[in-house]
Amino acid sequence: MRIWLSSAAMVLALSGCVAGYSGPVETVAVQENPVTFVTPPERDPADLQVLFWSDEQRSARFRDMENWFEGHEVKGALEPRPLPDGAPLDDALAAEIRDVMDATNAAGVMVLQNGQKRFESYRLGFGPEQRWTSFSVAKSFTSTLLGAAIRDGFIGSLQDPVTKYISELAGSAYDDVTVEQLATMTSGVAWNEDYTDPDSDVAKMASFVLEYGEDAMVAQMKDLPREAPPGEKWVYKTGETNLIGLVVENAVGLPLAAYAKQKIVNPAGFEADMFWMSDPRGGSIGGCCLSIRLADYARMGQFALEGGKGVVPDGWFGEAGDSKVDFGDSGFGYGYQWWTYPSGNYGAQGIFGQSISIMPEQKVVLTVVGNWPTATSSEARAAWLGIAQKIAAAE
Repeated sequence: MRIWLSSAAMVLALSGCVAGYSGPVETVAVQENPVTFVTPPERDPADLQVLFWSDEQRSARFRDMENWFEGHEVKGALEPRPLPDGAPLDDALAAEIRDVMDATNAAGVMVLQNGQKRFESYRLGFGPEQRWTSFSVAKSFTSTLLGAAIRDGFIGSLQDPVTKYISELAGSAYDDVTVEQLATMTSGVAWNEDYTDPDSDVAKMASFVLEYGEDAMVAQMKDLPREAPPGEKWVYKTGETNLIGLVVENAVGLPLAAYAKQKIVNPAGFEADMFWMSDPRGGSIGGCCLSIRLADYARMGQFALEGGKGVVPDGWFGEAGDSKVDFGDSGFGYGYQWWTYPSGNYGAQGIFGQSISIMPEQKVVLTVVGNWPTATSSEARAAWLGIAQKIAAAE
């Protein structure tokens, strides 16, 4: 059983004083109770099946996940990063963005270039003071914390075996899988991510929680069969990003949300608090479900664009956002929990219309949150990638 640090120890850890860390200690201002645990009202488990919420339920609850699920509330940065207004996009392009917002049921869109806001718009009753859930955009946050744990010396190498950090997986299909293969989703372990199938692995995660409680994640993953040698087949697996989160938490000794306070929220300069959903262990769900403001999604993109400010190894985002798996000759692929696009661009994506798109050459970040009528939509995703290309080409 994992034992999380006490509140006093957590504050020390967030100041850089984690046991076993021998690197330099940075003196920083410490907020009182920077991370707290949130317990919502008791709900009928049947009403927590997010994949099967109605359109009306999604629009209301995506901005209010802390009232439906347990998790950690993380204070915003003491010194938020300013996002000054830049030159607005031309009227025709701005109008086209609003048209795509209407067509894809987007709730909010923000465009940064050179760290300045060039476009910002909201729909669905959503506004700049509210948070919106991330779904799998959180995977790219978890990847960033993996990089931070490597830089801090908690994780030796991407080539370390997964079982070094999750010993309960010994004897399973993960015996010969490396941390890097988890990060690129090339473990070769079978998984079904069909969001419309109630019998898929991703849909059955909730039933494992009911049956196994705090052991649910490992119980599900250790019984999966192997379908290919490690490193030879890419299959998208939320369960494996949850394992990355567990690797980081076991190595660091903190929930992802608490580690993110030091490694993402503060250095990226988030203006408001972050909520990150937890599982029965009390740790964070690595593959999903943090909630922040639209502007803070944009700040995360800017943080990655600028290289991570010494939080991650030098060149980490260049590697994480570079294709390790190519999808044919399309120019699209997958890196370390980031999707890769043509022309050296990359981004984070989540179901129901969440995304951060980063265009390094043009120094552009495009952030979208929304409520698609279906979990996935190739048409809607293509529409926003097209908008990203037009923004990159604009003066």
